[in-house]
Amino acid sequence: MTSLNRPARLNRTLLAVCGVLLLASSSIVLAAHFGQLTFLDSDATLTPATAYPPTWALWAAAATAIVLGLLILRWIAAQLTRRPKTHTWHFEQNPERGSTELAANTATAPFLSEVTTYPGVHHARATLAGTRQNPTLAMVISTEQGGDLTTINHHLTTHGLPRLRQALDLDALPFTVEYHFTTHAGTRAH
Repeated sequence: MTSLNRPARLNRTLLAVCGVLLLASSSIVLAAHFGQLTFLDSDATLTPATAYPPTWALWAAAATAIVLGLLILRWIAAQLTRRPKTHTWHFEQNPERGSTELAANTATAPFLSEVTTYPGVHHARATLAGTRQNPTLAMVISTEQGGDLTTINHHLTTHGLPRLRQALDLDALPFTVEYHFTTHAGTRAH
């Protein structure tokens, strides 16, 4: 099962590395300022001279800035591609008599309302991607810690998905399900 949130692990790793680097550098600066580092003189200037750095250092700094800028742009682009692309479906059997258009999120709204009533389901979202000739459904279901995934899958395959296929007039609808466990407690009878 592939994750719909592919950049999440990379994000957490990069944020953790940046956080550790910032904490380490700020700790060193604070320690130097308060004179805790014996190998640094707290009264000394930051640079020993005011001469310009060598040309190679300027080129290296520029190249590093460009590479970092491109990596950051790539990282931002990865954040924007989290969901599959959806389309508006066109139902045309007789074009001269008119046509019907259906937005993908409109088609999944009743289905998601049904899925959230399944036992153990806390929240659900779905993306109906592709065209009517080649559709695919990607779902993310948040369940309670004690949620029974077998029961949820049974409800999906026997009730929810057949109704959605019938409503969309599809013979087959390939789908993926990604489960997230939540700490929210479900409703309990007292």
